[in-house]
This record gives sequence, structure tokens and C-alpha cells, in this order.
Amino acid sequence: MQPIKQLTKILTELADEEHYLFSLADLKGAMPDQSKGGFKALVSRGVKDGLLKRVCRGLYLYPTVEYVSGLVLFHAAARLRADEFNYISLETALSDAGVISQIPINWITLMSSGRSHIVNCGDFGRIEFVHTKKQPENLRDYLIYDSHCHLWRASVALAVKDMLATKRSTDLIDWSALNELV
Repeated sequence: MQPIKQLTKILTELADEEHYLFSLADLKGAMPDQSKGGFKALVSRGVKDGLLKRVCRGLYLYPTVEYVSGLVLFHAAARLRADEFNYISLETALSDAGVISQIPINWITLMSSGRSHIVNCGDFGRIEFVHTKKQPENLRDYLIYDSHCHLWRASVALAVKDMLATKRSTDLIDWSALNELV
């Protein structure tokens, strides 16, 4: 069987609405007999043929399955920093709670035990990771797990503390709405 057909068959069997993002390691694991050069050419061909869509460096989306487009950035963030402590916070958490009137379009903000970095995800948007030294055990009462996003989510109070600690602009915060929630 041709490698591209083999990859198509594997993706069709593995992918579903919850598992539609694949790292290069995932793809290489599915095609272990491919040489380094052959694998690189296979992935490039998969993107060119529309079998895969590049989300960001090293992460690809299988567009054939149904997925919620509004969750791609969150799922990508969870995959990219799976080995770090991350949680949705700052403008994203406050916007979702209605404390910031403007909704960030195609931009999500997370606190991370990893380094600060902005990941460009092309048409999907950007993921901003902001470094924190806070430990999960100290935030237990301020975090809830968002199963749709596959990430922890900060409470409004924690998101505001994070905004202040990172010296981000608080001009967009509706303080009267915040007072009702906290």
C-alpha cells in the first residue's frame, strides 16, 4: 500500500471529534517504517493534498472529522504544553466570564509553568503562554477543569490577580461586573 493511502487509513481509524490533532511524533509512530526524509515528504504531501492541515509547528489537524473550530486553539495548547502546568486565564478567562466586554478573536491566553511564548497557529489564531511560578496545589480552590477545552480554567478572582501580577492592562475590565462575580 502507498504511504499516503496507509496514512489516510490510519487517520480515518484513529481520528474522532475529540482526537483530531496529531503531533509529528503521533504521525511518525503510525508510520514507523518511513525514513526521516520519506516521512517529511509524506507529511508535506498530506498537507498539500488536504489530508492534514498544519495548525502550528509540529501539530496537524485531520480535517475530515467533525470538530468544534472554536476549540482548536485550546486543544492545540493542551497538546503543545502537555508536560507543563497550564490554565486558561487573563483576558480569555475574563472575557468568557463577561468581565471584559471585548472578546479576543482568535487569541487565547494561558498561564503556564513553561516559558512565556506566543504560538502562531495561522488561520486558527494565536496562543499566548505567560509564565507563572504558581504551583497547582496552591491554586486548587481557584481552578476548575474545562472538559471541552481540555484545560484548567482560572476563576475570575484568579484571572484578575494574574492580570495584575503580569502587569497587563486592566482598562477593559468592567469593575462593576467583576464586583458582582467576586
